[in-house]
Amino acid sequence: MNTGFKKQKQFKRKLSGFYRIAGWAVVVAFVFSILLVFVLRWLPPPTSAFMMERYVTGLFQKERKTGIHYHWVSWEEIPPHMFLAVVAAEDQKFMNHWGFDFDSISDAIGKKKKKGRLRGASTITQQVAKNLFLWPGRSYVRKGIEAYFTVLLELLWDKRRILEVYLNIAEFGDGVYGVNAAAENLLGKRSAGYLAKRDAALLAAVLPNPKRFKVRKPSPYVKERCRWIQRQMHQLGSLRFQ
Repeated sequence: MNTGFKKQKQFKRKLSGFYRIAGWAVVVAFVFSILLVFVLRWLPPPTSAFMMERYVTGLFQKERKTGIHYHWVSWEEIPPHMFLAVVAAEDQKFMNHWGFDFDSISDAIGKKKKKGRLRGASTITQQVAKNLFLWPGRSYVRKGIEAYFTVLLELLWDKRRILEVYLNIAEFGDGVYGVNAAAENLLGKRSAGYLAKRDAALLAAVLPNPKRFKVRKPSPYVKERCRWIQRQMHQLGSLRFQ
């Protein structure tokens, strides 16, 4: 009886120690995530979680062993119509929401009930959170962490910084990350600064699925989407930052 009591006491002590360690791990992760997002408000990200995943996968799968093209460019080096193009294509309420477009989310859920498939309703901020910090997938855990980072980005960065990072880490082609690499490798431009309005619309047109949609050989769908984005750009006019 005494032995059983001692074992139970030891088990409770170990369980208490585990909870203490787990609690501290959560606190450390929380503080680190805030510091990381805060620092990246000014420093260019040297890479992203999606680029790292692509690189590691390429080490083990020969068919995915494609070089990663990534070269950071500052806000001033990107033409204004490139920013306008991605907002027109991906998130037209970007300047007005706080990271989540609840109307689009509601609409996506409604369409899922009818068609049995959930279409994307991610804002640009959510895409930055996912591409920069997380791994591909659709689990509830990943979605929860994505929402957390989305809130952090909206609190600690301004809209201009979110757009700048988005255009630098978004994948535009197989292993091609960022608008500057896309301009050079997919459109044959000297840099992102030489992108015309149609070029910007074409790059934005493939963003939903750059593995399926191609900049170099655009399908009829991509061409039509490019024209639609150009019309939306004309209607939006410009982006106004405070």
